[in-house]
Amino acid sequence: MDRIKLRRAIARTPLAPVAAFPKRLRTIARYDAKVLRSSVRWLVKSREHHNYTYDLTPLSRNHLAWFVSVICDIPVKQVRAYLDEIESDDTLRQHLLAAIAESDRRRLADKEIRYARRIGWYAIVRAARPKHVVETGVDKGLGSVVLAAALLRNAAEGHPGRVTSLDINPEAGYLARVAPWSEVVDLVIGDSLASIAALDRPVDLFLHDSDHRTAHERREFDAVEPKLAPGAILLTDNVTITNVLAQHAESTGRRFLAFRETPANHWYPGDGIGVAW
Repeated sequence: MDRIKLRRAIARTPLAPVAAFPKRLRTIARYDAKVLRSSVRWLVKSREHHNYTYDLTPLSRNHLAWFVSVICDIPVKQVRAYLDEIESDDTLRQHLLAAIAESDRRRLADKEIRYARRIGWYAIVRAARPKHVVETGVDKGLGSVVLAAALLRNAAEGHPGRVTSLDINPEAGYLARVAPWSEVVDLVIGDSLASIAALDRPVDLFLHDSDHRTAHERREFDAVEPKLAPGAILLTDNVTITNVLAQHAESTGRRFLAFRETPANHWYPGDGIGVAW
């Protein structure tokens, strides 16, 4: 009996799990070794302790382009142009590098500028041209600056807009406090639910990126619902953890899609973008 026939014969016997164990062990060992290498490299080279930044793999970036294309109903080539636009914005990149270097929190931030899924936020804002964006959860302000960059490009094309950035931490948003990006950012410090209730103009695009507990995420979407403009877009940065936005979309008659990013050369498995529209 040749080797192939022998393996097939063993596969049909009670010895199959035992025979397969060495191959299964090699498979998991190779996977764990890859994760361990990237983890050790990150521990040595990175300073970040949360809100990790990284680039996307080329495949993940391409899937993100198609994701935005479907949601915004525009050609994928246009989406790719938007992604290239934010990633090649050297003025923004130099500002971020300088702001990080001058910050009191510079010892907890990397010197490399990597946007990850935020390039998807940028492309959606460029395509949808919202007049008023609201984001909850600011941290350093990287997302705020990305949103502001898209709004400034839109304004240059005759479609002005502003972003209201909500965070409970008074030290949040230091990356978004420099012109010209700060000129379209309204940074509001306080509880997100109270701040949403106080909004005085319709919301065209809402992004949940604050407290990621399920109950709080649900309360934010419930709170913003009466504030939304017709055709508003809802985003969540919590889509890989909860089903809150999908449930909200179903209960309000919207469509829903989710994208999960794949980081390049990083131990973290990545987050994603959930969209209801």
